Amino acid sequence: MGIKPTAQTSCVGLSAPPDLDQAGVDVFWMEKALLLAAQAEANNEVPVGALIVYEGKCIAAACNAPISLNDPTAHAEIRALRAAGHYLNNYRLPDTTLYVTLEPCSMCAGAMVHARIARVAFASHDPRTGACGSVYNLLQSEQLNHRCQIDYGFCADKSTQLLKDFFRRRRMKPAALDS
Repeated sequence: MGIKPTAQTSCVGLSAPPDLDQAGVDVFWMEKALLLAAQAEANNEVPVGALIVYEGKCIAAACNAPISLNDPTAHAEIRALRAAGHYLNNYRLPDTTLYVTLEPCSMCAGAMVHARIARVAFASHDPRTGACGSVYNLLQSEQLNHRCQIDYGFCADKSTQLLKDFFRRRRMKPAALDS
């Protein structure tokens, strides 16, 4: 795939270049999220990266870490939500956009609704556990008290390939990654 995490993968504090249109901004942030996903992969975690943008600036960034942290809730999205809450000193995160490389699961989508995330942008669909339209659509459920705008497909090919490569390698050496 070729996505390599950098020594300093964090993009907290960065802003997108001002000359980009919205599609360009979305690609800019998704490319940063892909670097976070590569960081997760380097740690033998499922390669998912997430970041949260508020007022044009990245305020939180994280990668998957449930294996290394022994925490089933340590998905990239949850870790980014926690960091953003600390940054804004608020458990509500209105007017924010969460970028993530894989369609969020039901746990993560539920947390986004509770946090009042305004917009969720993801790269690849998750046909097995996706909760933004693939299996469920929690983010736009009429039964819930908040709905998030959903946009998807930004850098989808890169994200999908990163995941396919990871799981192909994992199937070849399952014992080394599960220990």
